[in-house]
Amino acid sequence: MNWGVFEGLLSGVNKYSTAFGRVWLSLVFIFRLLVYLVAAERVWSDDHKDFDCNTQQPGCTNVCFDHFFPVSHIRLWALQLILVTCPSLLVIMHVAYREAKEQRLRETKGDNYRCIYPNPGKKRGGLWWTYLLSLIFKAGVDVVFLYIFYRFYRNYTLPRVVKCELPPCPNVVDCFISRPTEKNIFTVFMVVTTCVCVVLNLVEATYLIGKRCLECLEARGGDNQR
Repeated sequence: MNWGVFEGLLSGVNKYSTAFGRVWLSLVFIFRLLVYLVAAERVWSDDHKDFDCNTQQPGCTNVCFDHFFPVSHIRLWALQLILVTCPSLLVIMHVAYREAKEQRLRETKGDNYRCIYPNPGKKRGGLWWTYLLSLIFKAGVDVVFLYIFYRFYRNYTLPRVVKCELPPCPNVVDCFISRPTEKNIFTVFMVVTTCVCVVLNLVEATYLIGKRCLECLEARGGDNQR
């Protein structure tokens, strides 16, 4: 992974974010991405290999594992992290589009051109909507994945022993999950950090809307005084 490029992307996201957005980005990077890369991947690396059932029936262990782990935690988290970080990159792309448009106008009309975006990174017009929709999308993605985890793994926990009676198992067999306590700790940690991220996104969206409404009221009051 090219950490220089990644650092540049993070700097761009931070540059155009509010204080709440910077806290959100730090939370995602430190408590979700790094935990995922450094620890969580290793914890779930042996989940299929060490999933043991007290039977020698061919295929029984694979069928039971697929039933209780339809999608691995680690793959769901990877998809979730990709989806929640992409909207922030759209904000950077929108700002880059504004800057490129200003550059084209400057080259075409010279120094006497009318500046459209004095501050391309200022959240006004289309960029304000892009930023607001990115916050709503990120919060929505996290909520959807919290629901998916809850549906697949009830109460976000894994039992130590699961009973399976799916064909081709000869009868009800006991299957044992590898390191369930450690996996439960990481799952709860990721769920809690996801909930905090959702709250931060909603607080930031409320802040943006409230600030915008206040500016509109002040502008209207100024017009009335004239």
